Amino acid sequence: MDLIRVLVAILLPPLGVFLQVGFGGAFWLNILLTLLGYFPGIIHAVWIIAKR
Repeated sequence: MDLIRVLVAILLPPLGVFLQVGFGGAFWLNILLTLLGYFPGIIHAVWIIAKR
């Protein structure tokens, strides 16, 4: 299941974080990072998924 989440995180970083933690602070931070730059959003999403 984590492999699917990582693939989703690469395509749509906020969705990957949402699938992992829901509407928490990490989700909103990831939306902000994705808007500021696509790669910071991907890095953050993969980190959140790998951490849990």
